Order: sequence, then C-alpha cells, then structure tokens
Amino acid sequence: MAPDTLPEIDVQTLAQKLASSEPFILLDVREPWELDAAHLTDSRLEVTPMSRLAREGTAALSERAQAPDANIFVMCHHGVRSADVTAWLAGQGWTNVVNVRGGIAAYAEQVDPSVGSY
Repeated sequence: MAPDTLPEIDVQTLAQKLASSEPFILLDVREPWELDAAHLTDSRLEVTPMSRLAREGTAALSERAQAPDANIFVMCHHGVRSADVTAWLAGQGWTNVVNVRGGIAAYAEQVDPSVGSY
C-alpha cells in the first residue's frame, strides 16, 4: 500500500471516536517504556508493541484484533511505526485498519496534554 493511499485519521477525529460509544480497537504499537511516558486510557485500547508483532506476526494480536474485518485504529509515538503496521495489516488482508496520523505526540499537543509526552 502506497503511503499516499494509507487510510488515516487525525487526532481530533480519534478524540471524537474515543468520546463515542463506537466499537473499535485502538492498537498502540509502542514499546512498554513509551507507555510509561505517555498513554491514553480507554477500554478499547490494546497494546501490542511493534517488536512483538515483528517476532510473532498477527498471532501477537488479541483475538478481537485478529479478525480481518475488525475496526482498528493504529497508533504510535509520531505515526511512522503505526503507518507501517497499518500498511502491513492491510497487506495481510485486514480491511478496516486506519493509521492515527501524528500519534500520541500529536494527541498530547492538539487534544489533551495530560496524556504526557516524551
């Protein structure tokens, strides 16, 4: 999938979705030490570090996220790793996977500074 065709949402749209009762998975692919510095709290949040995805492939995903039609928003620090994971999952046959442009850094800057930054 070419970067210019990668499905993306901005952090304001993510904030609206988080405020809704819409079912989705917010897949955070950052490493554990990064989560200590900045994180969102939501029942739809699932953490699967990119290093684990690299080792285990799609088996690293939760049972819910393993469904190829699962509605997944992928997030990282700045949106680069999440874009890679979004493209990779789409290449594996996932049909509703979307990158969060700007990642947690943009979320902290534009939406809610209380999530932390690093």
